[in-house]
This record gives sequence, structure tokens and C-alpha cells, in this order.
Amino acid sequence: MVVLEESGDAQPVAADDGSKEEIKSKNMISLEIFRVIKDAQQQHGLRHGDYQRYRGYCSRRLRRLRKVLKIPQGDRRHYRRRDVTSSHLTASTAESRLLCVPLLQAERAWAHAMQLRQEANTEPRKKFHLVARLKKACAHAQMLLQLSEQSGTCSARTQLEAGAYAAWLRGALLLELQQWRAAADCLRSAQLVLENLCSALPQDEQLVYKQKVDELHPSLRYCAYNIGDESAAGDLLALRGQGLIDNLDTLMAQAKESRSGVMHEVEWRGRVVSVRPEKVRLFLISLQDLETSLKAAVDSQHRIALLENVLMDCKDAISALKDEIKNDPKLKNAEAQQMSSVNYLLSYLMYLRLVRTVERNNLLVQQAEEARRNNVPIDGKKVRPQDLTRLYEIILQNYSELQQLPGFENDLAYQTEIDTEMKAYKAFRCYYIAQVLTGLRRFREALAILERCSTYTAESLASKLKDKQLLAKLEDLQKDIESCKYEVHADSVLEDDEEEETKYTKSYKDKKPLVDRLDDYREDSQVLTKNPNIFKLPPPMEAVPCKPLFFDLACNFIEFPNLDDKTGAANNKKQGAGLTGLVKGFLGWGKGDK
Repeated sequence: MVVLEESGDAQPVAADDGSKEEIKSKNMISLEIFRVIKDAQQQHGLRHGDYQRYRGYCSRRLRRLRKVLKIPQGDRRHYRRRDVTSSHLTASTAESRLLCVPLLQAERAWAHAMQLRQEANTEPRKKFHLVARLKKACAHAQMLLQLSEQSGTCSARTQLEAGAYAAWLRGALLLELQQWRAAADCLRSAQLVLENLCSALPQDEQLVYKQKVDELHPSLRYCAYNIGDESAAGDLLALRGQGLIDNLDTLMAQAKESRSGVMHEVEWRGRVVSVRPEKVRLFLISLQDLETSLKAAVDSQHRIALLENVLMDCKDAISALKDEIKNDPKLKNAEAQQMSSVNYLLSYLMYLRLVRTVERNNLLVQQAEEARRNNVPIDGKKVRPQDLTRLYEIILQNYSELQQLPGFENDLAYQTEIDTEMKAYKAFRCYYIAQVLTGLRRFREALAILERCSTYTAESLASKLKDKQLLAKLEDLQKDIESCKYEVHADSVLEDDEEEETKYTKSYKDKKPLVDRLDDYREDSQVLTKNPNIFKLPPPMEAVPCKPLFFDLACNFIEFPNLDDKTGAANNKKQGAGLTGLVKGFLGWGKGDK
């Protein structure tokens, strides 16, 4: 990846000696050497150890670069060598791709050497060709180092990486020539520069250099074994007077200073991440002047308009960063153990968007409270407690989204901070909910909500909020809660009295006589008048049930059994039959009966 750092507007400058300082201050060329070659190697064959494919890529890339930069080496028939010189880098049209020419030449020669090493297992004579190609790679790397140092237009980081790259290739050549001590010195110098770069760069840019440092460890151990002094692998003091290491501290200071001039990185919650998308960088730069603009705003309406513009820019920056994550396959396959820097930057942008949204909503709340206090309508409508409740509900939704930011679900300090602020806003929401319930004459629920509001307020004040403005509002709210409790309690008592009076008033209007309402106590002055309503005479007509009449129609058709034998009536008839029969027979009675 090639980055062009500018600390001001670049202007065409002549390539004379007196203008070198002016060129250096206005247009610094930066080339991330190890990142460029790492990406190229992974994409063109070295992931599978195919050095021939990578060598072919370097040749094609060199041809395209020379054509674009207009530094061809002759024509179709004749070859004429043309190298990149300091005059190219000090010209007004200088760009970072000029440094890619010697870099790719060195990579092509190194890839050829590694290909010959694979073939040397069966053909030992190719080792001589291998050494020759490594010497050619070292020559191109030394040319790259000289260009970065002598031109005066390259950044300190580029000089450090060029020195480390040249030292690494020099160490690989000496290792092949079995000059163990010299090889160890070169490899240790490269290792020292890479370790210092790791300490100065953001975390997401350290991986390439850490991998390169790990690649140097086996070679250093092998050199120490052949030297016979294992402690020599960790001795770096002797390197302070050699070449690049002599001005290492100066270059590191320049590298840190150059990165602080432009918004290349951002620090949030103890972690530094780099900012690569241009739209995100411009948004973060514009955000630096937001506080000054807000203080200079005339009223709340102008502040709300400024924040809404910032929120739109933040939305565009988030979209640009999401598109980069979507299009980059490396970011999709990021390690799950540690959050990648791009995802961390995305969480930071989402945090900024939500925080600024909360700030805008607070301004809306402030505007509504002032309008309600002064009894001034907003957009032709009177401000009600329901409107403020809805605004605080939106703020709490924003804080819920803050709690769910990717990568911070398990951050205890962050979650505690968000919970504390949420309790403060819950207290305000409960206060206005209690006012809504009071308006609906639901005084018991209003008192319960006020008790909860008092609890939230006490917990928020005890936790020592960082927001001084919010802390002052909570202190005022604590006073308002007590007065609101007394008002609600008084309203509830007055309502009970009104209910009793209403109850009695309804009874007075009722025309029930006294005899029908003896169980209902009443101070009825109407009873003491000349026409008291004690009993109604005549009493009102009442509907009573009639007595039922039964008509037994089936009794005439029923034949009852003869029970004389069981009752003893048959025996009585037999006893009186003698005398009666005698009389009947004597006088002639009973004949008609037969």
C-alpha cells in the first residue's frame, strides 16, 4: 500500500539545492515497503511457495511502472539502462511509485535466487547462480536506501524500512556465503529497526513487521550456533555506530512527528488505530472544529442544525468504511480473538454517531423544557409532558445501542459508564411519566414512579458522573422530585374530598325517602323542613304475584284399588249382615238392591 503524506498544499519546486528543504516540508513521499512486498507475495504465488510465478509478476509490474512513469530502458531494438535517480524524486512530478522500481528489481532478483535454491537440491552448480542473484538483489536494495536518504523527499518511516530491507537482504547473502558473524550483525540491525517500528506504529500495522521479526529468529539462532557464542544473538550495543543504526533515534522521532501532523490515526479507549479511508479521515478532521462551532452558535436551533450535518457526514463515513470491509477479503477472515483495527474504527464511528445523536436530543429536550416553562408553543403545538417523555425514551434507545457496540459487550468499564448515564436519563423519563399520570389523576401510580425516579437520581449522583451539565440537571431534579411528591399527595387528598362531596351532592339530588336510606348517613337539612321526605303516601303501587289455582281434571278418570281387605272394612260388613238381612228379608227389603 502506497501512501502520500502531505502537510500542506504541494507546489511545483525546482530541483536545485536551495529548494530541498522546501520540498521536504511540502511534499514527503512515503512507501510502506514491507507491507507492499507482503501483499504482493501473498497474492502472486508465495503463499504456495511458487517463486517463479512471483518473479514473473515482478517483471510485468516493472514493465508497467516504467511505461507509466516514462522511464523506459530503450526501445524494441536497443536496450539502454535507466535507473531511478534523486533527480526523479526531487522533480515536481515525483511520486511514491518511483521507489517501487528498485524495490521490485530487488524482489525479482531475490525470487530468482529462492527459485534456484529449490532447484539446487538436484543441481548443485546452481548455487553459484543463486549467490549472483542475491548480490544483484542487495545492489538494488542499496540503491533504494540511497534514494530514500539522499533525495531528502522521503519520510523517516520510508528510510527506516529501506534500511531494514537492505540489511535483511545483505544478511541473507552473507548467510549463503557462510560469513556467520557479518550475517548476524546485518540481521540483528534489521531486527532492531523492525522492533522499533512496531513500537511506534498502530496495532493494526504491526502485524507485517512482527511476522518479519519472527522470520529472522531462525537465521539468527543458526548464525549464533555457527559462531559458537549464543549470547551474541541478543547483543545490539555494538550496532549503534554502524550505518543506519547511528541515526535510528532521530528517524524514529521524525516518523512519530510526521504521523501526528495529519489525521492518520485515532486513539480511543487506550487503543490507537489507523485511519485509511479518505472520507473517514476528512470526517474526523472536520470533527475537531465542531466544539468551537457549537460554542459560537447563536441558539439551540443553530446547534441542532450543526449536529444534524455532522450526523449526515458520520453516516457517509460509516458507509464508506463498511464498503471497504465488504470488499476486502482479509477483513472478513480477521481473527475472532482480537477485534481488527477496521472493525474497531467502525465501532468508534458508530459511537461518535450515537453520542452526537444524544447531544442533539438533549438540545431538543432543552428547547422543549424552555418552551413549556414559558408557555410558548413549538410548531404551533403546546409542549406536553408526553413529548418530553418520548424524547428521553429516544435517548435511552441510543444508550441501548451504545451498550451493544461490537467489541465492547464484555468491556466492564465501558458498560458501567453507559449504565450510569442510562440511570440518569431514566430518572428524567420517570419524572415526566409521573407528570403524565398526575394529569390523568392516577395519583398512586404517579407516587410510585416518583419513588423510582428518586432512586435513579440518588444512584446517579452517588456514581459521580463525568458530564458536569448532566450532574447539575440531576441536582435540580432531586429538588423537583420532592416538591412534585407533595403536590401529588395534596392532589390525591383533594380528590378524595371532592369524591366525598360529590357523593353527598348526588345523594341530595336523589328523591329517595328517609325510610329507604336509613343505612346511609347524611346531613340532610331537608328533613327539618315543613315537607320532609320521610315516607311517601300513598305508597307506590307494587306488582305482587297472584295465588295459583289448581284444577285436578284427571281425578274423575282414575280407578282407585279396593283397600277394604287391608283396612278391615269388609269384616264389619259381614258382622252386620245377619240382623240386617233378617229385617230385609222379613220386610221385603233388599230385593230391589239385588
